[in-house]
Amino acid sequence: MATKAVRASRSSRSAGRRHPLATVALLVVGLVGTGGAYALFTSSATAETSVSAEALVEEGGKLFAANCATCHGLNLEGSTQGPMLIGVGAASTDFQVGTGRMPLAYSGPQGEKKPVQFTEEQIQALSVFVASKGPGPAIPADMYLTGEGDVSNGAELFRVNCAMCHNVAGAGGALTEGKYAPGLSGVTPKHAYEAMLTGPQNMPVFNDANLSPEEKADIITYLKYLDETPSVGGFTLGSLGPVSEGLFIWIFGLGALVAITVWLTAKSN
Repeated sequence: MATKAVRASRSSRSAGRRHPLATVALLVVGLVGTGGAYALFTSSATAETSVSAEALVEEGGKLFAANCATCHGLNLEGSTQGPMLIGVGAASTDFQVGTGRMPLAYSGPQGEKKPVQFTEEQIQALSVFVASKGPGPAIPADMYLTGEGDVSNGAELFRVNCAMCHNVAGAGGALTEGKYAPGLSGVTPKHAYEAMLTGPQNMPVFNDANLSPEEKADIITYLKYLDETPSVGGFTLGSLGPVSEGLFIWIFGLGALVAITVWLTAKSN
């Protein structure tokens, strides 16, 4: 009886024991299932992104043909009316169209800032379309547009690189042949960064070798400081510097003294 019981116990343990390859088989099934699901998800996401990019390029191409090709050519090759746009990148397109400078209202020494003609979605589509025709500067990352950099370093960089045209207070100034450096009050961080990166019109290009992204962010911080900080000296007279201040004193100050002198003389007589 004891022998039969021992044999029965061994037989039951053998029946309940897993095969040595069962664990390996389970791992293989799990890995295959997980990998397949990941591959399916990734391919779907990639397909959706590709379709979205293709849709933007197609939409941007239609907008470009309707609004820009007359001057810049259907293939961005340029013409006597406008420069070639191959290789200018998304940043240049976003700046020019996003500030209303393009399409031009009329031919002149430089494009005037005016109300924007397109929606944000249309501007994005145009930027993607132009960028698809040749590599160029991309739209800056949000991390450089917060306005939370080093304001003192930004002020120094602005004074050295920008103040000779835009004025140390960003009020703008006249250039040659009817051109001018625009005032920078109220310019969005994205457009300020894009202008430094692409050098629109007479402005030089400050690529990342000239000014690093962090230094551009510091300059944007300084411009934000100018916008938010009131003048400690009172009336700014347009922040145009000592020439405008001297002219104001010459005309109004001396004029007031002459008027008071004339009035006192007339009263005494």
